[in-house]
Amino acid sequence: MADPQTLTFTLPHLDITALSWGPSDGRLVLCLHGFPDSAWGWRKFAPLLAERGLRVVAPFARGYAPTGPAPDGDYHIGALMYDALAVHRGLGAPDDAVVIGHDWGGFAVSGLAAYPDSPFAEHISMAVAPIGAISRTRGPISRQLRLLPRQLRNSWYILFFQVPALPERLLPRVIPRLWQDWGPRGYDTDAELDDALAALPSPAHRQAAVGYYRAMVRPSRPLARYADLHKWVFDPPRAPMLHLQGEQDGAMEAAYAESIESVLPAGSRVVFVPDAGHFLQIERPQVAAGAVLDYLSARPAPR
Repeated sequence: MADPQTLTFTLPHLDITALSWGPSDGRLVLCLHGFPDSAWGWRKFAPLLAERGLRVVAPFARGYAPTGPAPDGDYHIGALMYDALAVHRGLGAPDDAVVIGHDWGGFAVSGLAAYPDSPFAEHISMAVAPIGAISRTRGPISRQLRLLPRQLRNSWYILFFQVPALPERLLPRVIPRLWQDWGPRGYDTDAELDDALAALPSPAHRQAAVGYYRAMVRPSRPLARYADLHKWVFDPPRAPMLHLQGEQDGAMEAAYAESIESVLPAGSRVVFVPDAGHFLQIERPQVAAGAVLDYLSARPAPR
């Protein structure tokens, strides 16, 4: 397996480092990671796409080394969308580009799929289904009451991250616990866990990682440059999407994705990955990559 290239994007608002696999002239696939992860979380998945001639570029998200904490301190989802668009432009803004997002990256991809001016030809989310679709398929109150306690139990860390200062100090201990809880046993994910910890080497980086959750929960507004993008974050997608969901996801209840295909735009697809948890691109990369390649091959070629 060839080592990835390292790319650096010197942007007006932020310097972003990324990993790249595959031919430089291949169709662009932009892969956005989440928490607790890094661009190295795509190391098993990306080469499978690169072998098919695709160019995979995986940025380290704002706050994750070697990308630094955001100088403007904004960690709203609209800022993540802005970063994805900036990297896309930095790579020549190809009109056939694919964007794939896992966890926080999935939030950003769903927002881009709802954004009327998204430049991406295809939008693919992993682990976190589009909230705008979930909100339209909640089902009867009995189903909601059945799922809510389990999801609240899974999401304990989000409330913990609202505590001042303490989460930043304890994050190196919390992340291995989450990694253990969010996926099934039996997969070799030690390298990716080590990389996730290494991507948060300082108090400033750890504050940034926690800042994503504080921006989501606390009453706040994104900066003006991100506001127009952020307003689409929880809208139903307008563009067709592929959503991949691990059946044993310990962070996001897989049942939330069961009915969303019925409310997604025509051409969308939802694929459940058996024996996979939250990090399905790490735990079952061949299945996840196969689902992506099947979806892309079935879609009409961009004009």
